[in-house]
Amino acid sequence: MPSETDPLLPRGNTAPEISGYGFSRPSESQNQIQDEVLDYQEDVENKSEQQARPSYGDISPLRTLFIIFIIVVGLAMSVSFLTAGAFDPPWNKAPKDDALTVKARVDKILAETPLTDGHNDLAILIRFAFQNDIYDKNFTEKWEKGGMPAQVDLPRLKDGRVGGAFWSAFVLCPKNGTDFSNGNYAEAVSTTLSQLDLLRRLTAAYPEVFSASTIDSSSALAAFKDHHRLISPIGIEGLHQIGNSFSNLRLYHSLGVKYATLTWNCHNSFADAALTRNSSGQTVAGNVYWGGLSEAGQVMITEMNRLGMLVDLSHVSKDTMLDVLGARPEKGRGSIAPVMFSHSSAYALCPHPRNVQDDVLQLVKKTNSIVMVNFSPDFISCLPSDSETGIPDFYPPNATLHQVARHVKYIGGLIGYDHVGLGSDFDGIDKTPKGLDDVSKYPDLVAELLEMGVSDADAAKVLGLNMLRVWGEAEKQAIKMQRNGVLPAQDFIEKISFL
Repeated sequence: MPSETDPLLPRGNTAPEISGYGFSRPSESQNQIQDEVLDYQEDVENKSEQQARPSYGDISPLRTLFIIFIIVVGLAMSVSFLTAGAFDPPWNKAPKDDALTVKARVDKILAETPLTDGHNDLAILIRFAFQNDIYDKNFTEKWEKGGMPAQVDLPRLKDGRVGGAFWSAFVLCPKNGTDFSNGNYAEAVSTTLSQLDLLRRLTAAYPEVFSASTIDSSSALAAFKDHHRLISPIGIEGLHQIGNSFSNLRLYHSLGVKYATLTWNCHNSFADAALTRNSSGQTVAGNVYWGGLSEAGQVMITEMNRLGMLVDLSHVSKDTMLDVLGARPEKGRGSIAPVMFSHSSAYALCPHPRNVQDDVLQLVKKTNSIVMVNFSPDFISCLPSDSETGIPDFYPPNATLHQVARHVKYIGGLIGYDHVGLGSDFDGIDKTPKGLDDVSKYPDLVAELLEMGVSDADAAKVLGLNMLRVWGEAEKQAIKMQRNGVLPAQDFIEKISFL
């Protein structure tokens, strides 16, 4: 594949080719060695032709007997090796994975590994496009036969060999994002319940497609392996959706919410966001409000750990990332369970406030956590900008499937492939990278990773095994905390005077 221009390098330089592992051409020294070997072989042949060849009449009877003995022993040993299986001809050997074609390797990986997307916005698309009516023919025909307006429907999920997703019950921030009152969040709570109900009705309407959202990670994996059902936990996208209530958080968890993003594009009572809206309605880099987690936010992290609900750090400010990942112990210990970035990419390749910087990536490794690469073009291909908004400029030429793979490979190369996954944001984005148009294109992305030198084992980790590990570790930590008597966090309720 021709190299692409990397906007973060001096102008005119091509992107460093990070896809050459295992596919490099022979070096000059290697070619020289091969030439020397060929020269040596030619010299031996020439000298052999120049030497006088002895006639059979010159060989003594004793020497003849010795030669016959050697031949007989050699034949006997050959028969022994063949019968004992010590030597198998190539046509009797099963091909090794590295001998398979890339397509065959992709098929094998996807057959054995549940490709689990960290963030899919199907639910909000159904709300906007179909008013949550999943029983109407207008929805069912498009959903079942293909033709949904964005990137997800059943035929394309099947073509993409998708094994599951965290389905987002996304709700917009309130118009007044600086008002943290319960009253200002009331509509967000009501809409969240509506979206949770939608996702539960959808899984109930298609039980052969989806596993239940309420089951644990091991049961979800079993449902995939035994019945080919999509792993289907739910996520919420911002704690404005709980209306300042730990009770609502626990209610959502009982309904199948397995992760909560701490913020969307607004600060809240618990944490600072990476992006907010200014008075003109523009999206801008967020200003400092709490400086990371608030005191209530520290309590929230503990409660999420106790529940086994994953802490999601996509959309949050860098200060919030540092607090949750335990980098500032003076503010609290942060999460004692691994955390996730459900849909974020590498800041080093695209310097966007939504992406993850290298020092934070090192904390991801230290805490056994995961960053799931976002497919949104704005977050994979951008240039630094002097704009007052603090938002970088979009760079269209690198908005490609290859660039998504570069983000995966960058993170994997820096902190290891145990800590990277995929979080598409499909159905929540209006534009997609070239070559990664919808969920049906996942096999092409897997093939690209393999072509770039990612091993089959590491590709399987990226596709789903890492996410399942992090989810399972959060569940184990919850069991431990509950056995140790850690009590649920309580809502603050004002005292009422009785007459």
